[in-house]
Amino acid sequence: MKKLKDITKAFLTIPYIKYIVVLLAGIVVIGFVGSNSVWSHFKNKILISDLKEEIEHYEGEYQRDQQQIHQLQSNPKAMERIARERYFMKTPDEDIFVLTDDEEGIKNDDENETTE
Repeated sequence: MKKLKDITKAFLTIPYIKYIVVLLAGIVVIGFVGSNSVWSHFKNKILISDLKEEIEHYEGEYQRDQQQIHQLQSNPKAMERIARERYFMKTPDEDIFVLTDDEEGIKNDDENETTE
């Protein structure tokens, strides 16, 4: 107990110690505690940069979609191409074969066959 008192007394005899302690406490509070801390500003800057990248991505998609809409409105062949590619529409005199890389249908050939 006497050692603790000696250490405390030696610590308090350092000139300007209370100013140093208050300064360190202020740096901790400003840097890491609260909603306006430096740490929060750093996290918000990262979030803003991520959101800006997302905005650029969606603006690119928007431009591509607008171009496709304009093409569909001005060119009937483009509408036919989209109908054939996406919705597997066909003319009455043609057949459509859909090729996939899925291996789920290949695993059990016995299940795909029906016997009557």
